[in-house]
Amino acid sequence: MKEMGRWRNRETGRRILLASSRLTVAMSARHPVTFIGLTFVLAIAFFINLATADSLAQSRRNGAHSTVARETFTPADRTLVDRAVGATCSERVRDPFSSMAIDEMQARPSLSVNNPDAVAGVKRAERLLPITKKLVARALLKLARDYELYGSVYNKGKVNAAIARVQAVRRIKPDVDARDNASVWLREPHTIEFGTIFLAGLRSDEGMISVLAHELTHIADGQSDSLRFLFRSVARRAATRTGLSITGQRGEELACDLVGLMATHEFIKGNASWEPPTRRLARAVEHNCVGDDTSDEDHLSPRSTIRALFALDLEFASEIAASPNVGATKATPSP
Repeated sequence: MKEMGRWRNRETGRRILLASSRLTVAMSARHPVTFIGLTFVLAIAFFINLATADSLAQSRRNGAHSTVARETFTPADRTLVDRAVGATCSERVRDPFSSMAIDEMQARPSLSVNNPDAVAGVKRAERLLPITKKLVARALLKLARDYELYGSVYNKGKVNAAIARVQAVRRIKPDVDARDNASVWLREPHTIEFGTIFLAGLRSDEGMISVLAHELTHIADGQSDSLRFLFRSVARRAATRTGLSITGQRGEELACDLVGLMATHEFIKGNASWEPPTRRLARAVEHNCVGDDTSDEDHLSPRSTIRALFALDLEFASEIAASPNVGATKATPSP
């Protein structure tokens, strides 16, 4: 069944590998294991397990989890998030280049790949793909450091491999049947597939970058789940701050949204415009300003997604909520 036309849907194509730390002692009639030899092997296994348990305990004490547990999220922060959500959805109504809400896209009839709005969307996505890949790489590095996941050689290698997969993406593929979704197939990690309705519904550079960055983050994770620990850390922090249940695939989807938010923020900072900054910031998440706010097992509801993102990035939320003139400037269509 289609999941509410949510653009975060994708086919993972992943293999699930079960790793075991169990030590197996093989015994046969031709090569019997002596009692002393068996005792020695079991002793080694005991110390390996003891060291592993101590290492895990130490990582829990020193890792991102301990940092999250000590965080505070004040009533003032909650008020800020509420104001930012309201300002975002109010701005979407006023902005002539705002993104169409997800539930509105779902209600639209299918569009051919030759539809002028869909064609314009493809051109926008292709134009913005190179800069978005750079922005995603920077965002992933920042998150890895913020969540203390870049300290070891092992984790550094995973993050670098994830960024390499992002840089390898080359193609935007429009698809009528995908309608109001964007997706990636990990067996084809060089392509992002867009439904034609979705291409037509993203009417700004900022809105398109947020979606491109989301899908690039799925590709960055890859079949090997390279960013699994980062996704879990983001989900833990968001759950702590909002009280929402964010586990499993929900954590990955939210983390991909967060990278989209960060990439859009950096794009706005580096590209001046005549448009109000608050209007441009709102475009990163305003497709979630829905009337039908429904969730499922793999995704938070759209409005809960906005709330969780602003709770994770209070700087972004404050920039949207701080201006008393949000939406006061009337936009003039650009060529």
